[in-house]
Amino acid sequence: MIKRETVISEIEEVPEPFLEEVMDFIHFLKAKITKERIDTAIASESSLKKDWLRLEEDEAWRNL
Repeated sequence: MIKRETVISEIEEVPEPFLEEVMDFIHFLKAKITKERIDTAIASESSLKKDWLRLEEDEAWRNL
């Protein structure tokens, strides 16, 4: 089985009272993924900012 199928199979065996905890963990993982994407975007912007602010960069993009 692939990972997704294995996870689904495991979730199907979780007793009903624990499903809310499973959902909480899924929401936690989604938030973590979103935060990592935002952190990557911020890091990329900071890294590229020094190049974006160069006169040569302005001239290269001026006619587009």
